[in-house]
Amino acid sequence: MILQTLENVTTTHVADRTGWTAKPEGMCRGEICVPAPGALRDNGTVDINVMANRLGMPLVHDDNTGVWALGPATATGRALSTAAAADPEFIDRNGHPFRLSSLRGRKVLLVAWSSY
Repeated sequence: MILQTLENVTTTHVADRTGWTAKPEGMCRGEICVPAPGALRDNGTVDINVMANRLGMPLVHDDNTGVWALGPATATGRALSTAAAADPEFIDRNGHPFRLSSLRGRKVLLVAWSSY
Protein backbone atom coordinates (compact mmCIF):
# COMPACT_ATOMS: atom_id res chain seq x y z
CA MET A 1 0.00 0.00 0.00
CA ILE A 2 1.48 3.36 -1.05
CA LEU A 3 0.70 6.40 1.10
CA GLN A 4 1.45 10.10 0.77
CA THR A 5 0.93 10.62 4.51
CA LEU A 6 0.29 8.53 7.62
CA GLU A 7 -2.38 10.95 8.86
CA ASN A 8 -6.11 10.63 8.17
CA VAL A 9 -5.90 7.20 6.51
CA THR A 10 -9.47 5.93 6.51
CA THR A 11 -10.55 2.45 7.53
CA THR A 12 -12.08 1.99 4.08
CA HIS A 13 -8.79 2.86 2.36
CA VAL A 14 -6.89 0.39 4.57
CA ALA A 15 -9.47 -2.38 4.07
CA ASP A 16 -9.58 -1.90 0.28
CA ARG A 17 -5.78 -1.98 -0.08
CA THR A 18 -4.77 -4.56 2.55
CA GLY A 19 -7.83 -6.66 3.37
CA TRP A 20 -7.50 -5.73 7.07
CA THR A 21 -10.41 -3.96 8.73
CA ALA A 22 -9.91 -1.78 11.80
CA LYS A 23 -12.44 -2.68 14.49
CA PRO A 24 -12.62 -1.89 18.21
CA GLU A 25 -11.34 -5.41 18.96
CA GLY A 26 -8.34 -5.00 16.67
CA MET A 27 -7.29 -5.46 13.06
CA CYS A 28 -9.46 -8.12 11.43
CA ARG A 29 -9.27 -10.10 8.22
CA GLY A 30 -12.19 -12.46 7.86
CA GLU A 31 -12.52 -14.44 11.08
CA ILE A 32 -9.03 -13.54 12.30
CA CYS A 33 -8.61 -10.53 14.59
CA VAL A 34 -5.29 -9.34 15.98
CA PRO A 35 -5.46 -7.12 19.08
CA ALA A 36 -4.18 -3.69 18.07
CA PRO A 37 -4.95 -1.17 20.78
CA GLY A 38 -4.69 2.34 19.37
CA ALA A 39 -4.89 1.31 15.70
CA LEU A 40 -8.44 2.61 15.35
CA ARG A 41 -8.45 6.28 16.28
CA ASP A 42 -11.44 8.09 17.79
CA ASN A 43 -11.97 9.99 14.53
CA GLY A 44 -12.34 6.74 12.53
CA THR A 45 -8.90 6.79 10.93
CA VAL A 46 -6.19 4.17 11.29
CA ASP A 47 -2.84 4.69 13.01
CA ILE A 48 -0.64 3.03 10.38
CA ASN A 49 2.37 2.77 12.71
CA VAL A 50 0.36 0.78 15.27
CA MET A 51 -1.20 -1.39 12.58
CA ALA A 52 2.17 -2.15 10.96
CA ASN A 53 3.74 -2.99 14.31
CA ARG A 54 0.94 -5.32 15.45
CA LEU A 55 0.62 -7.14 12.11
CA GLY A 56 4.34 -7.39 11.35
CA MET A 57 3.98 -5.26 8.24
CA PRO A 58 7.13 -3.51 7.00
CA LEU A 59 6.67 0.26 6.78
CA VAL A 60 9.27 2.28 4.90
CA HIS A 61 9.57 5.94 3.93
CA ASP A 62 11.38 7.52 1.00
CA ASP A 63 12.66 10.93 2.11
CA ASN A 64 13.19 12.18 -1.46
CA THR A 65 9.58 11.67 -2.58
CA GLY A 66 7.84 11.74 0.81
CA VAL A 67 6.08 8.47 -0.01
CA TRP A 68 5.38 5.70 2.50
CA ALA A 69 5.07 2.02 1.54
CA LEU A 70 3.30 -0.51 3.74
CA GLY A 71 4.12 -4.15 2.97
CA PRO A 72 1.99 -7.23 3.58
CA ALA A 73 1.43 -8.83 6.96
CA THR A 74 3.79 -11.70 7.72
CA ALA A 75 2.89 -15.11 9.09
CA THR A 76 5.65 -14.95 11.69
CA GLY A 77 5.21 -11.29 12.57
CA ARG A 78 8.74 -10.61 11.37
CA ALA A 79 9.82 -8.56 8.40
CA LEU A 80 13.22 -7.56 7.15
CA SER A 81 14.83 -5.33 9.75
CA THR A 82 16.94 -3.62 7.09
CA ALA A 83 17.01 -3.11 3.36
CA ALA A 84 20.79 -3.45 3.23
CA ALA A 85 21.91 -5.82 0.51
CA ALA A 86 24.80 -8.24 0.67
CA ASP A 87 28.02 -7.12 -1.00
CA PRO A 88 28.52 -9.65 -3.77
CA GLU A 89 31.35 -9.39 -6.24
CA PHE A 90 30.39 -9.43 -9.91
CA ILE A 91 32.43 -9.47 -13.08
CA ASP A 92 31.76 -6.56 -15.42
CA ARG A 93 31.69 -6.74 -19.23
CA ASN A 94 35.43 -6.24 -19.39
CA GLY A 95 36.16 -9.05 -16.94
CA HIS A 96 37.02 -6.76 -14.02
CA PRO A 97 35.67 -7.43 -10.51
CA PHE A 98 32.89 -5.12 -9.40
CA ARG A 99 31.39 -4.79 -5.89
CA LEU A 100 27.84 -3.72 -5.25
CA SER A 101 29.09 -1.52 -2.38
CA SER A 102 30.70 0.81 -4.95
CA LEU A 103 27.18 2.06 -5.65
CA ARG A 104 26.41 2.83 -1.99
CA GLY A 105 23.95 5.69 -1.61
CA ARG A 106 22.37 5.09 -5.02
CA LYS A 107 19.27 3.10 -5.87
CA VAL A 108 20.18 -0.08 -7.74
CA LEU A 109 18.09 -2.51 -9.74
CA LEU A 110 19.54 -5.99 -10.13
CA VAL A 111 18.18 -8.10 -12.97
CA ALA A 112 18.98 -11.80 -12.98
CA TRP A 113 18.53 -14.07 -15.96
CA SER A 114 19.07 -17.72 -16.56
CA SER A 115 18.61 -19.91 -19.61
CA TYR A 116 17.17 -22.78 -17.61
